[in-house]
Amino acid sequence: MPRQLTFPLEHSAKLTADDFLPAPANATAHAIIEAWPEWPARGLLLSGPAGSGKSHLAAIWADRAEAEAVEAEALTDDKVAALEEGAAVVVENIDLPAVSETTLFHLMNTVREQGNWLLLTASQSPGPLWPQLPDLASRLRQIPLAELQPPDDGLVRAVLIKLFDDRQLAVDAEVIDYIARRMVRSLGAAREIVAALDEEALALGRRVTRPVASAVLARLTSEVD
Repeated sequence: MPRQLTFPLEHSAKLTADDFLPAPANATAHAIIEAWPEWPARGLLLSGPAGSGKSHLAAIWADRAEAEAVEAEALTDDKVAALEEGAAVVVENIDLPAVSETTLFHLMNTVREQGNWLLLTASQSPGPLWPQLPDLASRLRQIPLAELQPPDDGLVRAVLIKLFDDRQLAVDAEVIDYIARRMVRSLGAAREIVAALDEEALALGRRVTRPVASAVLARLTSEVD
């Protein structure tokens, strides 16, 4: 069967509290977010691998706290200076190489002085290699840390089901099990696979079947290699 011409469509992730999938891998972090504003401090660092759910939890908290969200790479001294007293703010991906650690340190000092609420996300916990600025490392050690673990099999399957549902794709349970057993244990990988399967099924004019899944998984694996 000839492939059909396809056009990429935007599929925004659903990042509401109702769409979050609690699991052992994220239970501690989820409980802390749910406990706000009864936090032991006015700041929190969420750490975990890509696709572990940090941004989803950050979005849930931002909605509840009416927080402004900003990528750490876009954080500037001017934005820090404009932060209103007592306001809530989310800063994502603070451990990326292009992030100004000096500006981030300035933000944490401002938050302490003004009584702001602050939620930070990073792919790693503070350690010998990051951050490099000692003053920032000291500030980060003074706020609670919630670590998200890699997803277990149950969470991977649940996320696959949710992602297929978000795209209105009906996929048999045996096909989902087949994918889950062969994919990398990462929620980021699950998003990539579902997007590729959606595009492939549309191009072929077919449902997502086991042969289609096998072909897409093989292709994605070869691209990585």
